[in-house]
Amino acid sequence: MSSTTAPSGLSRARRGQPPRRTGGAPGRKSKLSAQTTRTFFWLLLPSVVLLVLIHGYPLIHAAVQATHDGDLLQTGNFVGGENFANVLSSPAFWKAAQFTLWFTIVGVFGSWLVGLGLALLLRTKIPAGNTFKVLLLLPWVVPIVVSSTAWNWLVATPDSLIPSIFRGLGLGTPLFLADPTLASITVMVFKVWVSFPFMMMMISAALASVDTTVYEAASMDGASKWQQFTQITLPLIARSTYISWILMTIFCVNDFPTIYLLTGGGPVSATTSLVVLAYRTVFQDFATGPGVAIAFLMTMTLVVISVILYRQIRKSSVE
Repeated sequence: MSSTTAPSGLSRARRGQPPRRTGGAPGRKSKLSAQTTRTFFWLLLPSVVLLVLIHGYPLIHAAVQATHDGDLLQTGNFVGGENFANVLSSPAFWKAAQFTLWFTIVGVFGSWLVGLGLALLLRTKIPAGNTFKVLLLLPWVVPIVVSSTAWNWLVATPDSLIPSIFRGLGLGTPLFLADPTLASITVMVFKVWVSFPFMMMMISAALASVDTTVYEAASMDGASKWQQFTQITLPLIARSTYISWILMTIFCVNDFPTIYLLTGGGPVSATTSLVVLAYRTVFQDFATGPGVAIAFLMTMTLVVISVILYRQIRKSSVE
């Protein structure tokens, strides 16, 4: 036989491919795969059933309440989508939705920018870097009740520390929690302050996996620091960035204690978010149907935003 008629397995090996297996091996492999699949199924089944019971029942019960006109004690009469229609036609709902939107945008991108800057700073050789990192984690570690109490002490009254400083500088006495605009800004800044450590740790973890030789090669090619940041750093941490945005969006939209402990949703509902509005509707007005309808609308919005950002995660893979 000439070399042109070499066995197919040999020619496949010359091309860097393993020779084809023949005989009963594929059937045996398929049998083992089927057995492994069944084993995993039975091992996972109890956990799946438990999760369905834990999350499924409250979801079904909430759906029932959203379509009835009852209260905390009685289900009431079936009204279909009337609660959703009433919520969507309410000015209070859209005012709360507008504040929630701004609160989320500032909370997500504000904390991300601060966290990114600090994460980049911590990569440099700074004195007592580890101690500095621990101190930066305190806003995230300290219970929100303690943080909100501290901020109230700083800004709540005209005699608080920060208004007193403004007054001493001849800038007047700002009422940070009494003026609607200042209260909204204060709540958003407070959210950034308690959230940036989370973003900092997410970004620090992503930066730790970046090979420093990439930057050395870019510097040798004449790339500036800004070009290295935009063309190397941001693409390499894109996946971590989108994941942190998804998580922080969920945190911000569902954030009740940050707002309620600091302002209670006031003044004149200026800092009332959707979750605070839902709480007031259910537990103060005892209108369970509209309150649960607000929660469902929040959930659907979060699902849409999460799907959009998840698609960005899949597109952000670096070749």
